[in-house]
Amino acid sequence: MKICYISNLYPPNVLGGAEIIVEKMALELVKHGHESIIITTSPDNEKHVINRDNTKIYQINTTKLYPVYKQTEASGLKKPFWHLFDLWNNSTLKEIKKIVTEEKVDLIHINNFKGLSLSCFKAGKDLNIPVIFESHDFSLICPRANLIRGNNTLCQQRNTICNQYVKIQRKLLNNNVDLLISPSNFMINKFKENKFFNNTKTVKIPLGIDYESEKSEKNYNTLNITYIGSLGKHKGVHTLIKAFKTIKNDSIRLHIIGKGYEEEEFKQMAKPDARIIFHGFVDNKNIRKFYDMSNIIVIPSICYDNSPLVIYESFSTGTPVIGSNIGGIPELIEENVNGFLFEPGNSESLKEKLLKVINDKELLKKLESNSAKTLPSNSLDVMVDKLISEYSKLLN
Repeated sequence: MKICYISNLYPPNVLGGAEIIVEKMALELVKHGHESIIITTSPDNEKHVINRDNTKIYQINTTKLYPVYKQTEASGLKKPFWHLFDLWNNSTLKEIKKIVTEEKVDLIHINNFKGLSLSCFKAGKDLNIPVIFESHDFSLICPRANLIRGNNTLCQQRNTICNQYVKIQRKLLNNNVDLLISPSNFMINKFKENKFFNNTKTVKIPLGIDYESEKSEKNYNTLNITYIGSLGKHKGVHTLIKAFKTIKNDSIRLHIIGKGYEEEEFKQMAKPDARIIFHGFVDNKNIRKFYDMSNIIVIPSICYDNSPLVIYESFSTGTPVIGSNIGGIPELIEENVNGFLFEPGNSESLKEKLLKVINDKELLKKLESNSAKTLPSNSLDVMVDKLISEYSKLLN
């Protein structure tokens, strides 16, 4: 079969884990004897067709004002107007239909779509091709995609403008999706709460990683606590720094890996604690060594994280995770088995969990052993096999 993966970003243009997952799906499908093409946004407003790794990548010109991969740099009135223009794009619809027709695609698998507009969902219906939507964020029910307000608190109730925006998206999406996939039940339920996909088949498919699980050798002379992700308050990095600084122990280190809006603010907050080390952005090819050297990975999010790829990667090296009890995180962490959960945004709650493993090396070793058994050794094959099974059901 021939699958068209639609994703607003695709490596090397990366802002998060979603586009990395899309690339893994596309490449693994080829290894399983099928064909993949990619439709994504252009980084320079010019159309490109790139042949790479036995896949064909179409980069198409879409929403104006600024390209998707520069959304973290945009400010002022550009952002709301960008979202307005991005609701529907007939040019994008025509271009996708042209590509899909010429490539004789059997099925369309849409991932993050912002920058390609909701018109991309209609292409399949117009051409009588099944459409799968795999959701990685909350773009359909939140303009910011993370259900977080500007003051970094959870959005429990939308304001009038956001509510109208969501109603328009619900209408434009219509019944153009044949199957909804998510790596967490939390996200599926959140959509249904907001009257999306109530009549659509849904399935949870956990993520997979492209290397086999192998427990790394750990050093316990100095305990390395690591955060990997974007540096924003919605990710709770400030909660982690605050909790760590109150622990009086010279044999622990906090490694912070990533980039983001509040990076400088976090660096100032960390001073003068020399135990806190900022490593900046580390690409996916070099990140494994940080999991190997870490004793604990912390996911301190205050937002509704869907199913963080960091947790899967951490478990693959036998590294336990301490995570916020929010979103899809509790679906991956089993308390006192492969990690701990703490109250989101509560530095004292996080400190308590950190001290458990800092003060009890035997407990830490037990968590490591259990973490190494959490994922199947070939988790990427398991994910792709489940995808192919769902593809076959739709096509048959």
